[in-house]
Amino acid sequence: MKTETQFENADANMARRSFLRYAGAGVAAVGLLSAASCSKDKNNPHTTNGLDIGATGDLAILNYAYALEQLEAAFYINVAAHMYSGASSEEIALLTDIRDHEVAHREFFKTALSTNAIKALTPNFSSIDFSDRAKVLAAAKAFEDTGVSAYNGAGYLLKSAEYLLLAGKIVSVEARHASYIRNLISPNSFADSTVIDSNGMDKPQSIAQVLTIANGFLTTKVSATNYGYKAY
Repeated sequence: MKTETQFENADANMARRSFLRYAGAGVAAVGLLSAASCSKDKNNPHTTNGLDIGATGDLAILNYAYALEQLEAAFYINVAAHMYSGASSEEIALLTDIRDHEVAHREFFKTALSTNAIKALTPNFSSIDFSDRAKVLAAAKAFEDTGVSAYNGAGYLLKSAEYLLLAGKIVSVEARHASYIRNLISPNSFADSTVIDSNGMDKPQSIAQVLTIANGFLTTKVSATNYGYKAY
């Protein structure tokens, strides 16, 4: 049986090979980020509590997304490595697909940000029993719903049209994940009032709200103080 490290290495290699699948906005983003790295300023300062996403405009927001994708990728790597008993072949296949998507997202941001990227985070999933289907799916639901609300809550802060298009492509995939996980828990619950407002729009969450949730699953805490938000 593969270890978590083997899963991590295999998935990272897969993500790097599939990197160029992100055509158009993704490729443009890499070029723009490489140019921005020449004047990265104080983008990645350490804080006494962990890491800060930085103060430099779009780079800070992309590091915010990178932090969230690190967390989601780590979670699904654990799910795939310790699949709960009783999982159907369809569940195993689709949860593995979600793992691969999240790893690809993580590696995309890591490669695109290059030297502007925050360091690798250390997750803490001690509160999740990966052998219990209900608990795994409840955690997955929380991660996916939070991820969608995070992209929708921070998208307006992006100045670059290319970055905004890239975020739109990724959040649409995250929403597909969220819908699938919700239906695994309760059929036809893919879009209820807890995540959709009266106008039929996904409810956004601020950077501070999202990081407060994310930090509950991180040993390495992430803040956005330099960007103007206190997350803890």
